[in-house]
Amino acid sequence: MRAGLLAGAVALLAAVAGCGPSGGVGDGAGDGAGRSPGAGPAPGAGALPPVVDRVPTRDGVVFLTYDDGAERDPRFVDLVRERRLPVSLFLTDSVVGPGYAHFARLRSVGASLQNHTLDHPALRGLPYAGQRAEICGQQRKLKSRFGVRPRLFRPPYGTYDTTTLRAAADCGIAAVVLWRVTLEPDGHLTYTDGPHHLNPGDIIAVPSGEAPTLSLTERTTRLLTELEERGLEVGKLEDHVGHISPSAVPGEHRSPLSPSGV
Repeated sequence: MRAGLLAGAVALLAAVAGCGPSGGVGDGAGDGAGRSPGAGPAPGAGALPPVVDRVPTRDGVVFLTYDDGAERDPRFVDLVRERRLPVSLFLTDSVVGPGYAHFARLRSVGASLQNHTLDHPALRGLPYAGQRAEICGQQRKLKSRFGVRPRLFRPPYGTYDTTTLRAAADCGIAAVVLWRVTLEPDGHLTYTDGPHHLNPGDIIAVPSGEAPTLSLTERTTRLLTELEERGLEVGKLEDHVGHISPSAVPGEHRSPLSPSGV
């Protein structure tokens, strides 16, 4: 009888101990901080973030996204401010380096800062722990510098697998953002698939060119002229991807890369 009571008490204590919080939306949660570095995907995790290269919308908008952070054209800050462009900047910590002050100025004039990993590795095929370290590490970096935790993530080179999506979800990412259109260093547009012209909902990637023919401001100004000719405007990506359903059974992907990649 005593043995039975003792076993029951032990079971009760174990159940109580297991009722504590296991991560959520509070400060520090959602960025992988509550899990050990070598942990795999959380069992029974919720829906994975959607993967988008364009956004279904009836609005006459496209979305401008800039990658890495290597180009720090001061005139681009003025352009974003003057044209009130809601651009999204996907930043890589090892590329931005000491240039975070430039992106603070861009954020102050309306740009949003999003996640492009710490060191820009191709994530597909890497272990979960390594992928989560890259994504969550940049979440923490941007949170510490700007007080914001990004909700959007772009995998370097457009490569990802199901493990990437699980890691992104564990780090608090709401959507994984690819692209259908690339603004090349010489200012012309290339397309990964579909019609070879701009359509409402297209996500345009602007990679950091090593030796671009045109400056970032010049390329963007040319693109804005083309948008005006097609009756399109620049939309705020975060407002539109929030209405996309989470992924149910994601696959693996490698976007067709532009010569410069992203």
